Amino acid sequence: MLPHLPDCLKAMDTCVEFKSDLFKPFLPEDAQANPECYGAELAWWLSRELAKRGIYTTYPVGEDWGWFIEYFVNDNEYWLCCCNTEGSSNHWLVYLDCKAKSLFGRNKAPVSVAQPLLKALSALLSETSRIENIVWSKELA
Repeated sequence: MLPHLPDCLKAMDTCVEFKSDLFKPFLPEDAQANPECYGAELAWWLSRELAKRGIYTTYPVGEDWGWFIEYFVNDNEYWLCCCNTEGSSNHWLVYLDCKAKSLFGRNKAPVSVAQPLLKALSALLSETSRIENIVWSKELA
């Protein structure tokens, strides 16, 4: 075990769910990429707040399921994916997607290399007073 890491990282949890009103969409529903598919405000906030901690990502990129920010370490690429749970505008899911380095999903970036990102994410969420009910897991439910 790694005693210097939060409990959520000792088992290499890479998914976190939580509740917060901080990231509710400010644009009307017809301005969203997909109906009831949110996460832009969360992704922008994460990118900015992680940068303040020395963890640099890309600007957010939209997908049909939500948003992601990219994190690179040498030749390893990770997406930190941000989306709401179905039908909710205050229940959020953030998860790490380790990208493949070769065709057909082979040779994925190791989770262990993304520890600085996960550690910073854990600290950021737990230190933000308007974020509650934080639950980490190893994979998407």
